[in-house]
Amino acid sequence: MNIIITGGSSGIGKALKEYYQNKGNKVFGISREADDYECDVTDRNGMEAVFKDIATKIQKIDMLINCAGFGGSGAVELMPIEKVQSIYDVNVIGTINAIQLALPIMNEKGKIINVSSAMALFPIPFRAFYASSKNAIISITDALRMELSRTKIQACAICPSDIKTNFTKNRVKNYETNERYGDSIALSTQALDAKEDKRMSLEKAIKIITRWTDRKKLKPMYIMTFKFKLLYFAKGILPKSLYLRCCNKFMNKKK
Repeated sequence: MNIIITGGSSGIGKALKEYYQNKGNKVFGISREADDYECDVTDRNGMEAVFKDIATKIQKIDMLINCAGFGGSGAVELMPIEKVQSIYDVNVIGTINAIQLALPIMNEKGKIINVSSAMALFPIPFRAFYASSKNAIISITDALRMELSRTKIQACAICPSDIKTNFTKNRVKNYETNERYGDSIALSTQALDAKEDKRMSLEKAIKIITRWTDRKKLKPMYIMTFKFKLLYFAKGILPKSLYLRCCNKFMNKKK
């Protein structure tokens, strides 16, 4: 297969690139550094040049995997707007750029895999912008899947759980606070980060993800781990006010 992976220089993207290369596939990685193509996915002109060059080397793309993205934490009220913009630019606009440029040169039975996040499925205090950007990926994927229903091109969203990568380290963290939030922002962020040792290994995660991506018929969405599947189910049946209270109780840390 001919495969394009954004965010292929680290984390899930890098591991997927290595997996598919080891299987004998031709894989093109697109990242801001240390990849086949060094390009920011938010740079439309740069991305157009990348896809134009790839099109000269292969006939068709068999699979596009959008992994490029990063996280951010902080209160909605206090997060600097330029940081909010950068989260949406990379996670949403970057994904759209890749989809729009890949489709014209995609195999008639191609696949578009958009990496979202389990956090996109649930309300989390002080994670509003990352969660909503990844939730947008699910909505875009669902709409794209319907729009492509007259073709044999498939689109799906993958929602990984907590995985041991540099993602936590690279997350934009804004601890700015005021009397409304006190120490909750820092404590809530640190509580999640402290679970690093309990996260799933990258090797195990890749086995799960590739078991999905290698299927001939893709589901609209895949959620990693039973815990998050159960929480997603609970969200659908519980009154929203009750569900939000429960999430706030467990995730909004205070002294």
